[in-house]
Amino acid sequence: MNLSNIQSPGVYINELNAFPNSVVPIATAVPAFIGYTPQAVYEGKSYLNVPQKITSLSDFVAFYCYPDPPAPASPSKQYNPEYYLVQQKSQPTDPNYLVIDGAFYSIVPDPNTIYYLYNSIKLFYDNGGGDAYIVSVGTYGAPSKSPMTPGTQIINPNVKLNDLTAGLKLLINEQEPTMYICPEATLLSIGDNSTLMETMLLQCTQTQTAMCLFDIIGGRNPDPILYTNDITTFRNNTGVTGLDYGAAYYPFIGTSIMQTNDIDYTNLFGGDVKQLAPLLNSPTNPNPVAATILSNIENPPGTPLTVLQYHNALINASKTYSTLINQILAGANILPPSGAMAGVITTTDNQVGPWQAPANVSIVGATSLPICLSESQQANLNMDAVSGKSINAIRFFNGIGILVWGARTLEGNSQDWKYMQVRRTLTFIEQSCKLAAHPYVFQPNDKNTWEAVKSMISSFLTSLWKEGGLMGGTPTDAFSVSCGLGTTMTGDDILNGRMTVVVRVALIRPAEFIVLTFQQQMPVSG
Repeated sequence: MNLSNIQSPGVYINELNAFPNSVVPIATAVPAFIGYTPQAVYEGKSYLNVPQKITSLSDFVAFYCYPDPPAPASPSKQYNPEYYLVQQKSQPTDPNYLVIDGAFYSIVPDPNTIYYLYNSIKLFYDNGGGDAYIVSVGTYGAPSKSPMTPGTQIINPNVKLNDLTAGLKLLINEQEPTMYICPEATLLSIGDNSTLMETMLLQCTQTQTAMCLFDIIGGRNPDPILYTNDITTFRNNTGVTGLDYGAAYYPFIGTSIMQTNDIDYTNLFGGDVKQLAPLLNSPTNPNPVAATILSNIENPPGTPLTVLQYHNALINASKTYSTLINQILAGANILPPSGAMAGVITTTDNQVGPWQAPANVSIVGATSLPICLSESQQANLNMDAVSGKSINAIRFFNGIGILVWGARTLEGNSQDWKYMQVRRTLTFIEQSCKLAAHPYVFQPNDKNTWEAVKSMISSFLTSLWKEGGLMGGTPTDAFSVSCGLGTTMTGDDILNGRMTVVVRVALIRPAEFIVLTFQQQMPVSG
């Protein structure tokens, strides 16, 4: 209350704030997923190319999935990949094959039908995911009705670089996301994948609010000897800008996301059961029960069964069909790890904080790995003398299981930014303090304001230190906050309306290499 404005006698109340403003910690684990969804309509409104916040898998289903038809019809399929059996002259090198009546058949997909976002969202929530943003850049494209060449990398022509970069740009004005994830990036060509990764890193450098989680082309079906070529290609195609804002994981992971009922005969040969009949009811191995079921599918009787009922009948009638479905599921369940890692990071942040390395933890739903890296093989991923681009390995350990065994950024040679938790903790501190300082814009640039800002930030950092987020035996060892004329500002800064606050923090780094030293000593008399 301005006393000079009082004009008449009376009693006036002047309320003063007893407590200073405080820094409210921002959310640290809010991934933004960019990719293709079954649909993008909710209550008649399109959500294509609209960053939409969700809080659960149910939200994702409501916005981006097909509604289930009324019973007794089978539930809607949200993801419908198509697979073909291609006969080979000899045993294929790719393990995804089947032997039927002595003949080798490679199981290969129609590349136009392979997508990863839907299953990645399920992996994210299986691993403890919470709030997330979805940018649907399109729905599934038309199948090509032909298989890809066995043993080659999957490139889906329906996944377009322009779609994904346009979706990425929509996130520039969203301040909440702290991770950018594009599971279908590995379905692009190497050149387009490179452009997308460099664009993502550049945007993170500009916004300074998020990190990118990358998957590596070739991680789905790595060659046990030549897999290092995929690593080299990745390192050669990520550029040099914003490497501390990126982290990569290798290889893909075999999961249990898709179950037996998610793949059926409609996913084979483009839904043409005529091509399935010779395999299930061959002249050398006749199966009249399977033949009858297939005949009923082609020519439904008066009361036809549902697809799910026919599918279960075929599983019970034909061991070949059951084996085929299980083999297809094994391939369809190999997924990029970025979605799972977003969930792992969310869980780690909720349990401890962003200063805890999201490593030495298991991945819920991970059942196998396409390649089991040894300690010596990981050494080449963890450190690279030429590029310095570290890649985090996902490894199998006997008696323990599958663990995330690394927490490095792509800036592996930097003493400042080599660890993910260091980058993420500093981003957390920066953005929390930035938002808290907004009320002081246009306030007088004087000692009262300086002390208020120092007190506010110091209080926040003290709380962070008490939680174990900063190193040091005392708060003065853990951080310092400076703001004032002659310390962080000059007279010219005051005249130009600039207030500079300098914050120094001692961030926590992991004990990544633990060395135990043993030495014998002389016996001492008892």
